[in-house]
Amino acid sequence: MTVLFALATSVLWGFADFGGGLLTRRTPALTVVVVSQAVAVVVLGAIVVATGGWHEGGARLWYAVAAGVVGPVAMLCFYKALALGPMGVVSPLGSLGVAVPVAVGIAVGGRPGIAQLAGVVVAVAGIVLAGGPELRGAPVQRRAVLLTLVAALGFGSVMALISSASTTVTGLFLALFVQRVTNVAVGGAALWTSARRGAPVLPEGRGGQSGAATGARVLLAALPALAFVGLADVAANGTYSVAAQHGPVTVAAVLASLYPVVTALAARGALGERLRVVQAAGAGLALVGSVLLATA
Repeated sequence: MTVLFALATSVLWGFADFGGGLLTRRTPALTVVVVSQAVAVVVLGAIVVATGGWHEGGARLWYAVAAGVVGPVAMLCFYKALALGPMGVVSPLGSLGVAVPVAVGIAVGGRPGIAQLAGVVVAVAGIVLAGGPELRGAPVQRRAVLLTLVAALGFGSVMALISSASTTVTGLFLALFVQRVTNVAVGGAALWTSARRGAPVLPEGRGGQSGAATGARVLLAALPALAFVGLADVAANGTYSVAAQHGPVTVAAVLASLYPVVTALAARGALGERLRVVQAAGAGLALVGSVLLATA
């Protein structure tokens, strides 16, 4: 069961990242975050009511609130990085967030082992190679690498926080619901502030057409894709928690951390992305470093 649910996690996260990256190429990243998470709130609210999860509240839910504050920042940075691309580099770097829960384990359990130190070295080498250098051209914008690393830190923090927010399945539903409500509140406030400053909040129509009516129609047309991104992300959190509860956390973490491979394959198949040799090597090393950190 652990293997099945962990692999399902990697598939869900992989396609959610791919969908989010595509959507932010036409729709403001904050709008993608808020709308996709709002759909998740509605669905999770119905699940919580149906399962009686309201009775699972307590002090642990503050971990879910904290995760809800960090999550939108991480998703915003990650979606912006994916929009800058290429996805085959950005997504593996995002998987380095696994270092955060590993670091928490080190703080609680003791000194790092050889495998963990090796993971750090390999991951740093991957970051350097994935972001350059190249003798010709600019393989990846430095801003995309920086945004991805910030997102990775946020994702890892969310993993550590949400794992402490509940101990039961129904409690997990409630924790995820509280997290998503906080996501929407924080993201919505940021979106409102952005709109007040004159930044666009609605997508442009084909041919660069603008206007509230045009943007609303485009957003409505993209609603199924936005719903998929939000629900896939929530489902991935759920399947990962189930995997970790029914088997070794290290096994679940390793298999779940393979989601960048899914994103990269989707980008290659759907977008025809081709990576330079140094980029591919760096992305691969980043993924290997993540696996080493997770298995240590």
